[in-house]
Amino acid sequence: MKEQSPLTQFEIKRLIDIQLGGVDASFTNSSLMMIFVLVLATMLISLGMSKRAMVPGRWQSIVELAYEFIANMLRENVGSEGRRYFPFIFTLFMFILFCNLLGLVPYSFTVTSHVIVTFALAAVVFVGVTIIALVRHGFMFFTFFVPPGLPVVLAPLLVPIEVISYLARPITLSLRLFANMMAGHTMLKVFGGFVVALGLFGFAPFVFIIAIYALELIVAVLQAYVFTVLTCLYLNDAIHLQH
Repeated sequence: MKEQSPLTQFEIKRLIDIQLGGVDASFTNSSLMMIFVLVLATMLISLGMSKRAMVPGRWQSIVELAYEFIANMLRENVGSEGRRYFPFIFTLFMFILFCNLLGLVPYSFTVTSHVIVTFALAAVVFVGVTIIALVRHGFMFFTFFVPPGLPVVLAPLLVPIEVISYLARPITLSLRLFANMMAGHTMLKVFGGFVVALGLFGFAPFVFIIAIYALELIVAVLQAYVFTVLTCLYLNDAIHLQH
């Protein structure tokens, strides 16, 4: 039955039907969750920075820790020139992190379990770093596809491979996040069904679910980190044209 399927949790549901010139722009449960993520993240940051005490409290410490974490990530992977892109990288990390974590709350919706969402994020990153590279380097940007010291005779073979590898970045970036979120939530749903079906004998599967849930919390944070650090590496490539 549909309601028993572990994939039911990923179903997009229209909350407000909106049609604009034949385009379906309906407000869905995914849209609602993204707005909730933005509001919650903004409230957390605003609450943490409202007092700015010399001895930080709990919320201020969390915000400062997140700030330092992203600042160090940019410094280590991009260098001093990456500081101007801090607002975007910080926003990207916080958005993905909150989407991943809030998706683990029972009866919520995991935005990042849909490849269209993760691909949109990856496409923004891909287009953004490509524009930065073109603005900074002009036609020299295309030397990025020519490995240093490449013999001329091998250029017709390796240059297309480099181009394909570059164009595949948004695909691999989006699929990595989407696949991890969808697989983990599906597994939790499957084992949750075992616990309900077994009743009093479901204690062992329940303990196993707790372990999986703890693992999913780690994966949620790790995938936000991986997506963001890869964005920093792509940004470093765009700025310094490094292979």
